Amino acid sequence: MSAGKTKSAYSGNNEVSLIRGGTDYFSLLEQLIDKACSSIYIRMYIWDDDETGTAVASQLIKAANRGVQIFIVADGYASQTLSNKFLKDLRQAGIQFHYFEPLLKSSQFYFGRRLHEKLIVIDEYTALIGGINLADRYRGTDHEAAWLDYAVCLHGDAAHELYRYCAKEFHRTQSVLLSVIPHAIENDCSVRVRYNDWVKGQQQIWKTYFNWFNQAEESITIMCSYFLPGRVLRHRMRKAAKRGVRIKLILAGPSDIMLAKYAERYLYRWMLRNGMEIYEYQPSVLHAKLMVVDRHWVTIGSYNVNNISTYASKEVNVDIRNKPFASLVQEEMEKIIRESCVRVNETGPLVHVGWFKRGLQKSSYELIRLILNLTTFYFKQE
Repeated sequence: MSAGKTKSAYSGNNEVSLIRGGTDYFSLLEQLIDKACSSIYIRMYIWDDDETGTAVASQLIKAANRGVQIFIVADGYASQTLSNKFLKDLRQAGIQFHYFEPLLKSSQFYFGRRLHEKLIVIDEYTALIGGINLADRYRGTDHEAAWLDYAVCLHGDAAHELYRYCAKEFHRTQSVLLSVIPHAIENDCSVRVRYNDWVKGQQQIWKTYFNWFNQAEESITIMCSYFLPGRVLRHRMRKAAKRGVRIKLILAGPSDIMLAKYAERYLYRWMLRNGMEIYEYQPSVLHAKLMVVDRHWVTIGSYNVNNISTYASKEVNVDIRNKPFASLVQEEMEKIIRESCVRVNETGPLVHVGWFKRGLQKSSYELIRLILNLTTFYFKQE
């Protein structure tokens, strides 16, 4: 794929590292909070009042007590279980906390945009971005393995752009005081920030998938929870497969939303018929959201490949253009396939099912389509 075929808004001067969810991510987050000097911005879909969520809050309170300015936005539906004491402790420490509110909501329905981002920016030039929420199931416990998820740690110009985005969104002003200038990075990666927000007419992340499906020459590997591409993206995937691009899909085995899993499996016959390889991850729930193309391009963030992320959520991803990094991510995906997945085939029990289960899959698929057309009623994808 030629770099010239994709409209470029990439910045240089970036250092990027892949972080697996679980203890790796939360240990790094703790270190970054402990070292923070000036500011921390958090935009988070799910923040639970459990051991993990409380531990992160305690670290933030310590940072605030030593003078770090902290600004938090959490989704008003997915994080609604936070206790009054939890919020009071944050605010008493001087932490500014807001809920992102949809048009209408209650404990049983949600109409309007979701803040589906999982973004943390520290000291204006370091950022964590991926699919990881602040809750026990993303770190893991003594009784339950962490959900499989990934993020990237960015240091440099792209993180600085994310800082400006967080500051403008929180303070609702175009004028943002920049007190820190990122220094030169030795291990340079080209990175661009991508947004999806249907209210603002932004479909940048969707366009990344659309363009990269069109331009891929050798391989596409997607790891995604709740994988339900719409008609246009399916058409582009089919065309890529027909011209010889090898497409591997790493999808959830165990799922936290069985309605979504049944709907996803309804598409398995179409995927296999078009020459795509399907692998279901087994050890725990798969929650990651990333794609590698031609061992050269990577996109990662909060975006699920389905119409909820496209039309009902605020999402943020980063596209990374760097062969060594993309090769590293590809090798990580291949390792997951070898060690932790089962391959789905046309004659296997996940595809070759009876009329009742096939009807259940189709009904689930059509129900989700109906939900998407009407509202995001009680379909809390994480």
